[in-house]
Amino acid sequence: MSATEVAPVSGGSAPRSRDDVVAAAGRLFAKRGFHGTSMRDLGDELGMLGSSLYSHVRGKNELLVEVIAKGAEFFNGVVVAAAEQTGSAIDELRNLVYGHVHVVVDHIDEARTFLFESRFLPEANRRQIVEMRDAYEAAYRKVISRGIAEGDIAADVDPGITAIFILSVLNALIRWYRPSGERTAAEIADEMWAFISGGIVTGVSR
Repeated sequence: MSATEVAPVSGGSAPRSRDDVVAAAGRLFAKRGFHGTSMRDLGDELGMLGSSLYSHVRGKNELLVEVIAKGAEFFNGVVVAAAEQTGSAIDELRNLVYGHVHVVVDHIDEARTFLFESRFLPEANRRQIVEMRDAYEAAYRKVISRGIAEGDIAADVDPGITAIFILSVLNALIRWYRPSGERTAAEIADEMWAFISGGIVTGVSR
């Protein structure tokens, strides 16, 4: 058995990889919260003895760091991808909105843990996430400011407050979205963009 494999309970399923452990931790953190999840719970989720996990991970803190790092990577990828596309500020802002929706829909466990459980990270890791969130918000402020300069966003829009409003709407998705719901990710993104753009884009009823 390799160092990255975790033994199952005797008579159970095949050995689990570290990725399996991290994914299971993400599911439980998203569902029960960090403090509501024990190593025993994680062992039950994986069909393993909880105590055997400690030979492969040091504890919940280590797993929380990994799950949140994955969430941060997904959200940061949205900013990078949006900035790489050529087009107007409105195009970039639309890509940010659609990208955010797809992260929540496609990676709901990591996104929910990133948004709600980061406060339980060790101090050094928590500072890194706060910096990442500040940079993420700054990307919205920057593109809104560019949209005002280009004349596509109303001149009376405040970039800072508007960025906060947009992110509040987008982050609320994590509270009500259900994979079993009727709307697809694309439909949700379309509706959110119509709502957001209707409040700030010139030529759209406000």
